[in-house]
Amino acid sequence: MNVNLPYIPETVTVHLGRPNDATADNVTVPFLDYVMNVASSEIYPTWPENAIRANIYAQVSFVLNRIYTQYYRSRGYDFDITNSTAFDQYFVNGREIFENIRQIAGEIFNDYITRQGSVEPLFTSYCNGTTVQCDGLSQWGTVELANSGLTPYEILQNYFGEDINIVNDAPVGAPGSATPVLPLNYGSTGNDVRTLQIRLNRISANFPAIPKIVLTDGIFDNDTEDAVKEFQRIFGLDVDGIVGKSTWYNVQNIYNSVKKLSELDSEGLTLEEVTQQYSLLRPGDTGIDVANFQYYLSYLSRFYNTIPPVTIDGIFGDNMLQAVQAAQRTLGLTVDGIVGRQTWNTVYRAYIGAVAGIPLTSPRGLWFRIRGRFYASARRVTRCDCCRNISIELLHLFPSFRPYLLPVILEIKRKML
Repeated sequence: MNVNLPYIPETVTVHLGRPNDATADNVTVPFLDYVMNVASSEIYPTWPENAIRANIYAQVSFVLNRIYTQYYRSRGYDFDITNSTAFDQYFVNGREIFENIRQIAGEIFNDYITRQGSVEPLFTSYCNGTTVQCDGLSQWGTVELANSGLTPYEILQNYFGEDINIVNDAPVGAPGSATPVLPLNYGSTGNDVRTLQIRLNRISANFPAIPKIVLTDGIFDNDTEDAVKEFQRIFGLDVDGIVGKSTWYNVQNIYNSVKKLSELDSEGLTLEEVTQQYSLLRPGDTGIDVANFQYYLSYLSRFYNTIPPVTIDGIFGDNMLQAVQAAQRTLGLTVDGIVGRQTWNTVYRAYIGAVAGIPLTSPRGLWFRIRGRFYASARRVTRCDCCRNISIELLHLFPSFRPYLLPVILEIKRKML
């Protein structure tokens, strides 16, 4: 499984004014340059080194929290952070950098603070501690603590609690779009869908009119569509059940708010919440993601004579490569033999279409057919994924029985895990 952990962006876009000041310019600068600028603007180079280091750790964590939670971009702004100290950190465009701060920032610019058990950069609020008081770090207070012999980590623990960690040497990478490449709607699959489901379920704790999504499995089914529509209705969006840019950012904004991710007493993000379920699949890959996609291919091979059947063994070998290429060719995709998001979504939609088009037989006949598939598949895939696939087929075949089928399906899954 891949994990959507924080990374150091190559650049930061700074708004040179208050967030709602439309006349203020935006400037985009390298991340390290931003950190050196803020440190040179916020603190003094004559302070003890341990105080300088503690402050830079806090400054790095502050900006990374803004970027990782998409604090401003989820609100429709085109920048990552402002230079207004009423909201963010002081940044003076084009200023000179103090040499000792340049050196220290160059050493620790890709280190940040987290709360134990959480993965997001901690929102490390701070103030000068003299003319302004706050619940976070006191900049002048760090000087006194450093002079008393405390290390940077101990200084930070003094303000943010003993249950903090410092993540060292975070990877540096080019920032990508936080918005799904394609709009998400019924039949979509993948990590973006799973992220959406997790966020909607958490939001529903504060807004109980939003129905719970029973399985946060990365499959955009009826549960997910119902939750999306209710979210859109509550927050004044077009109620179409489609997650485009507007709905995605609104969900993220509300999710950040209910979890208080940009506050000192953040609820935090667990590793489970940011773990990606779906991976890019290539020849040579193995595992449950491969096996699950093989299942979809195998199922479709019964309806498309151009797609050869594959063995569901969790190994992306030559036979699966041929089947993937055949499916891509049949479904009008680029034939590259790689299972990316578009291939996964298109194949899954074709699978859903095949399931929905099965003529209804008697319940007895249907039960024997699914039971046979269940026992056959359970030996080849995993019981959890097999249950999920059967769930999809049952709910598509008998949508009117949804309220009765879901508890049964969940009980089956509980006993199988």
